Amino acid sequence: MFANALSNAVIFNQAHPLEVSDYINSHIGHHTLLPESVRDSDEFCSQLKHRDFAELGLSSIHYGNEVKIHCADLNDIYHFQVVTRGQCCWQFEEESLLLKPGQALMMNPHEKMDISYSADCEKIIVKVPQTFIRDLCLEQNRVISSSGILFERKVIELDKSLGFLSLMGAILHEANDAELDLLQMQLPYRDLLIRKLFQQFDNNTPALLDSDPNDRNFTALLQHIEENIKEDIGVEELANVGHISVRKVYNLFAKHYHITPKVFIKQSKLKHLRQEIITNNNIRNITEIALDYGFSHLGRFSSDYRKMFSELPSETLKRR
Repeated sequence: MFANALSNAVIFNQAHPLEVSDYINSHIGHHTLLPESVRDSDEFCSQLKHRDFAELGLSSIHYGNEVKIHCADLNDIYHFQVVTRGQCCWQFEEESLLLKPGQALMMNPHEKMDISYSADCEKIIVKVPQTFIRDLCLEQNRVISSSGILFERKVIELDKSLGFLSLMGAILHEANDAELDLLQMQLPYRDLLIRKLFQQFDNNTPALLDSDPNDRNFTALLQHIEENIKEDIGVEELANVGHISVRKVYNLFAKHYHITPKVFIKQSKLKHLRQEIITNNNIRNITEIALDYGFSHLGRFSSDYRKMFSELPSETLKRR
């Protein structure tokens, strides 16, 4: 399955497991390679391939030994993991899951688990930043609980979903093309993958109920923000749009997104601004587009942008 995946993106070949582990901690997700896995290991047969693709992280990992790792916290990222060879066991506090070739599952942020690899185990890992999952929930008017967006802990068989299997193969093929580094060409693959993950794995984000008049009002507020994203939108303006009180505006945003209207508007502006940087080749000046979206304090803008996307706006522009 996925033969020669990421063959042009080799980071380590015939390396010590600790070298691979250190790189994973820096670029893929926090974990600890347990001491018993490497105490007596003097073999250098670990392999790692890694490439960024439309702001996702694509990796192929093979330790070459029986190893055990502890994951205490993935921070603000999700992992979609596929076993392509050997077997891998996820040990959670209340259950264990053994995956074999062609099987996959989602790992949520902040989940704690131990993972045991067979000596011949090889995995594909797709690192998905939390913001992309949240963006789709906002687009589909889903309700986000205070615990965040959590996918069901379920093992899926990729060969029973040929469309999903084909999409994964296409993404890995495109990522393997050394000549391809155009973010605009990669974005449709990423967006389709996020939607497929929502189809494959149940989650705790139900759609808004149209039967509730307050929820219909809230949809109108979201639409108004989208249509006037570059304008200076205040809470009073939203109250007038929804024909509700200012207090009700605050209550609706707290109910559905657990943030204030002001924070939601700022985050929406940052997402739209980032998308414009990525897709509009005419943009050459970060200051100009920041002011265009109403960010007059440029230092605070850069700080908020970096906090949300883990890079500066100038870095996004350079990678375009």
